[in-house]
Amino acid sequence: MPRIGGPFQVCANSVIITAVPQFAYRARNAEGALVEGVLDCADRAVAIRQIEQQRCIPIKIDMVGAAVAQKNGAAETAAAAARATSPARALKISHNQLLLFTEQLAHLLQAGMTLDEGLSILEKRLKQPRLQQMTRGMHQALVDGRSFSQALREYPRIFPPLYVNLVAAGEASGALPDILDRLVKHLMQAKNLRDRVQMALIYPAALAVAGIVLITVFITFMVPQLTSFMAQNNATLPFATRVLLGVNHAMVGYWWLGALIIAALIAGFRAFVRNPEGRLAWDRFRLVVPGYGRLIRHRYYAQFSRTLGTLVQNGIPLLRALDLVAEIAGNKFLETKLVEARRAVVDGATLSAALSAQDLFPDLFTDMMAVGEQTGRFGETMQTIAEVYERELDRTVGVISTLIPIVIVVLIAVVVGAVVYSVLSAVFDMTKSLQYRPH
Repeated sequence: MPRIGGPFQVCANSVIITAVPQFAYRARNAEGALVEGVLDCADRAVAIRQIEQQRCIPIKIDMVGAAVAQKNGAAETAAAAARATSPARALKISHNQLLLFTEQLAHLLQAGMTLDEGLSILEKRLKQPRLQQMTRGMHQALVDGRSFSQALREYPRIFPPLYVNLVAAGEASGALPDILDRLVKHLMQAKNLRDRVQMALIYPAALAVAGIVLITVFITFMVPQLTSFMAQNNATLPFATRVLLGVNHAMVGYWWLGALIIAALIAGFRAFVRNPEGRLAWDRFRLVVPGYGRLIRHRYYAQFSRTLGTLVQNGIPLLRALDLVAEIAGNKFLETKLVEARRAVVDGATLSAALSAQDLFPDLFTDMMAVGEQTGRFGETMQTIAEVYERELDRTVGVISTLIPIVIVVLIAVVVGAVVYSVLSAVFDMTKSLQYRPH
């Protein structure tokens, strides 16, 4: 009978000695403590299952032995090269789908399932093809021995650095379910913020489009009929009517020139913003546009506070948190200012003083931040600041959404009034000439 002893199997009727692979592992248990050991397993997948059966989250699994390590190193290099050109790097899903994935995974982990089991269930439960592809790839990454945060980095168009770093912090502390729950709240708040702004702009945009279509149809179809009627009566056209006919002639006969001018302006603008200096100038200009700039600033104040508070509360160092917040700013001017503020923090200044020196945030913002720094409740204070500026954003959106329709209606009324005046003045002149024409 064969005898199993340690890492070797010796068969009594054979001279062959077969070594059972050994895997050195590092994992976090349910209490967050670091656990290390060696397992005798057939392959890496079996080792992962045995670790998860012990209610631990695997962090690193390596085969034991110098020769094997060299082989694994070559394999890892090949795998890394394959991942760099993997279709996963081009995969993209919507914000709502990311929220759905994070929320359901958080629920499964909080219910006591392992990460491996949770991803297996989500792979079957989620019906969207891209979500299934993403979940299947992440599950395979865990089987291959990579951590969850390493698996997320293979999908850079789906998971931003903020998401990945929070997950890495959760893995290191053993509090991954809690981190995912906080990410769900963060994603929900970002979604609600974006939805409020979009909903406030839908009605003004629809009103503007309707007005442009109405004016275009009137000038394009009604004016030629008026011209034909007046030509039959040999009427002299007033100046306003001649201007309107000139506009109609330009729209009908030279529309292609207008299209070319618009295309050239768009191409020139894109080339301008692709240039670093041009992008910086444009992003700075956006912040000072009346109404629109106020909306962008308040939205950024709320996003900056909420994100920085979430990062700090989850154990991310302040300097690293500032790097992440700068990456998601979406505005080159703001990003440049944050980099300069970070440099001041490295030199020993407090963050509130550094931001105040950059003249980037209002005094109320930096004063509240300074209180949080002094009391040692920085994360909670940043969440409070976020709530303050989210309310300010709501008020700003409300005012702008009320004023924009009024401005659009007035502009449309002015244009339509000018068109109607041009038509009616011609009709009145023609009627007057008919009254005095001899029979």
